[in-house]
Amino acid sequence: MTDIEIARASKMKEIRALVDELKLSDDEVLYLGKYKAKILKTKEVQPKGKLILVTAINPTPYGEGKTTVSIGLADALHALKEQVLLVLRQPSMGPVFGMKGGATGGGRSQVVPMEEINLHFTGDFHAITSCNNLLCAAIDNHIQQGNALGIDPDQIVFHRCLDVNDRALREIEIGLGGSANGKERPEKFTITAASEIMALFCLATTLTDLKHRLGSIIIAYRKDQTPIYARDLKIEGALTVLLKDAFAPNLVQTLEHTPTLIHGGPFANIAHGCNSVVATKMGLALADYVVTEAGFGADLGAEKFFDIKCRKANLTPNGVVLVATLKALKYNAGVEKDHILEENVEAVKNGLPNLKVHIENMKKYHVPLIVCLNKYQNDTDAEIQVVMDYCKEVGVPCVVSDAYSQGGVGAIDLAKAVIDMCQEETQFQVLYDEKDSIKNKIEKIAKEIYRAQEVHYSLAAEEKIRALEALQLDQFPICIAKTQYSLSDDAKKLGAPQNFTVTVKDVYLYHGAGFITVLLGNIMTMPGLPKVPNYEQIDLDEEGNIIGIF
Repeated sequence: MTDIEIARASKMKEIRALVDELKLSDDEVLYLGKYKAKILKTKEVQPKGKLILVTAINPTPYGEGKTTVSIGLADALHALKEQVLLVLRQPSMGPVFGMKGGATGGGRSQVVPMEEINLHFTGDFHAITSCNNLLCAAIDNHIQQGNALGIDPDQIVFHRCLDVNDRALREIEIGLGGSANGKERPEKFTITAASEIMALFCLATTLTDLKHRLGSIIIAYRKDQTPIYARDLKIEGALTVLLKDAFAPNLVQTLEHTPTLIHGGPFANIAHGCNSVVATKMGLALADYVVTEAGFGADLGAEKFFDIKCRKANLTPNGVVLVATLKALKYNAGVEKDHILEENVEAVKNGLPNLKVHIENMKKYHVPLIVCLNKYQNDTDAEIQVVMDYCKEVGVPCVVSDAYSQGGVGAIDLAKAVIDMCQEETQFQVLYDEKDSIKNKIEKIAKEIYRAQEVHYSLAAEEKIRALEALQLDQFPICIAKTQYSLSDDAKKLGAPQNFTVTVKDVYLYHGAGFITVLLGNIMTMPGLPKVPNYEQIDLDEEGNIIGIF
């Protein structure tokens, strides 16, 4: 059966049953039909749960199953009668119609209702898009109405967004057709999942905090280089109103009826890659174990989870599950697609350097660690033993998960290992001091996490760094945007590349979110569609069922 067939064949519990399990009252919940709800507030209780991060080695075209493992682990803990909440990001529609397809797990480890979560869901992304573009419209209207704030049209740094992959919107001209249509100027679109409002939405702790962050967005500069904030347009109240309902986390379930919060959806290659702080803290208040994930490989998602989200939200993770697959290890050893399913013990060994770097990186945060080998049908015992022996050699527990094929039952050993891991003492620490210089912070990440030999800066990046330092706007964490496929900034450099240089192409201050975004290599903040987009597979069958989302 396909993923969508498995999801459709499952019988969901009515959402009221999950509300009762979480001991919530009707006053704390907004019901959105039989199978979805928003949690409006929780009782005033202290967080009690253990926070478990699921991350992975560098992604490959075959998928590493990080979300599948997260769901399977939560289902296994639930099957062991532990009080658990799964807390995930919402997928962006860009990749759903582009090249990735759905992002709600796979096989027997899925979150449902799958089609709705992958499409419009509860409208949160639309609210964020509308909020973003209202602010953009206000900027252009202010200029049209006399520009009392002195906005320099050549220094507008806040841009429009859309939750669709569209390369034609990366660089455009607006205001064409005469002065009645506004000032003609260059503009560009970012995908919603990479926008500053998505980032700050996921880092805000209350509606009051959200309003403050929205008002703190730097929208432009004057000719004398002084910044202009969104609050100068007196718009932060209206922006908060647009996000009020979206700010409440969404409650759904897995195939095995494990309660799941899905909220926020920043990309990890070009944003911070973590679900909302409010959903994570809500989970920690309601459950004994919270299973969450950070996007793409540990060099991106996990680094940002620790150095941005945990730092900003004062969170202490209790353990890390680092997911690897034999196919990914073979791919990192250079095995071609036609041979990836063949037994190749030597290739698995040759792919271990990528796993090694991620293990070493996670240890730098002083949080207990488990490696999870996500099992596929064609994996052989001899290949699996290579990974088990390596992890034993480096002193890291390794557990095989078969959650894709078996659901929670296939992750019981992993769940038991996670329970044991959470009994260990954590001495969590971040990688760098946010008061360090911008270059020191960039180079700390580039050299210690990516293993770059040196960092090169474009002239534009150098100029922007100097400007931020002159304005004393440099004491923020760093959010690096780079390719997810390599530890370097070159997608073709697989495994554990050495003696390479990373290039800082550009730098943006996301003042409302509270971090500095740094673009490496050829990374784009608005993806394009592939030659054969996934939308070609998506349709309605004769009975009105959605097909083609996988």
